[in-house]
Amino acid sequence: MLASLRFITSPRTVRLRLTLLYGALFAVSGAVLLTITFLLVWNSRRNAASLRYGTLEPGRPIPPLSVAEQAREYVQRQNEALIQDLLIQSLIAFAIMTIISFAIGWLISGRVLRPLRTMNDTIRRISARNIHERLALQGPHDELRNLADTVDGLLGRLHAALDAHKHFVANAAHELRTPLTVEHALLEEALLDTGADADSLRSTMGRLLSISEQQGRLLESLLTLAESEGGLAHRQPVDLAAVADRVVRATAAGDLRLLPALSPALASGDPALIERLVANLVDNAVRYNVPGGRVEVATGITDGWAVVSVLNTGPVIPPDQVERLLQPFQRLDRTVRGNGHHGLGLSIVRAIAAAHDALLSALARPDGGLSVRVSFPLATGLAARNGA
Repeated sequence: MLASLRFITSPRTVRLRLTLLYGALFAVSGAVLLTITFLLVWNSRRNAASLRYGTLEPGRPIPPLSVAEQAREYVQRQNEALIQDLLIQSLIAFAIMTIISFAIGWLISGRVLRPLRTMNDTIRRISARNIHERLALQGPHDELRNLADTVDGLLGRLHAALDAHKHFVANAAHELRTPLTVEHALLEEALLDTGADADSLRSTMGRLLSISEQQGRLLESLLTLAESEGGLAHRQPVDLAAVADRVVRATAAGDLRLLPALSPALASGDPALIERLVANLVDNAVRYNVPGGRVEVATGITDGWAVVSVLNTGPVIPPDQVERLLQPFQRLDRTVRGNGHHGLGLSIVRAIAAAHDALLSALARPDGGLSVRVSFPLATGLAARNGA
């Protein structure tokens, strides 16, 4: 009774459905086979009786039964009783085999679904502490093995994302802790210096204000990075040439040469984020340059994409370091902070490009500097505007 109750209330609904499917298929096929067999036996018995005894002519009186005829009647009744018994016994056997088929279906479905139960138990055990574990399902490369491999791939990506998140949080905490430590030291020095005059306090306040501004820029960069990785709330046509022109005009290049080559390129995206992307590219090109160097900014349409590219002279960058520079809090020279530069510029560019489904390409130039190219999807209706 308890086994039957567990069978009915089992949470493994897939196993129950498979069992019912197996049992139903056997019941239907068995019923069809039994019906065909019974009809064939019944039809053959009638044909045999017709050939053996013949039929009476119309209007001919029925003769009295002879001993042989009585024997034949007896045999006929015995055959009918035998067929009836055969039918009843066949139905009983069919019912028993149907029950056995359901039981066998339950066992077979459990055997088939055992890898799924193993996968389910393993996934339930996996958490942030042991996300390195994998299903590692063995066996033939069937649908279940493909599903397990897909889940393992997903766990691998989650593991990498979690490690990147931990690394990012640790770097952000380090970047924020350093100016806070300096602020605390300056405030403590001002409080302990009883002979400090107004000029000394004003100098300390100026340094504190500068540190506060750096912290504000860092927080703004972190918020921009988080907003970019969260995806776009809306899209609209954005002219990359107009955005790049505003950025170039607002950039203080010093002795560097800014060389814009701007052609109309209508991209689809968020205007504020795209402008931040271009500004970060230009700012990075200006910061990491050489005296008397140049920065080339170009926009245009190439192969069906709205493209903005920034090229700069500068120190030689090893090609294997370019990918690292696109990560948060990474600099070419780890010992130099670059006047409040926290190493978020190119990582923000990468996040904004990913949010816009844009293609990002960064190459180290052989003679020094970096060449970055971002290709945005064209805005809807661009072809119609160009035709007009």
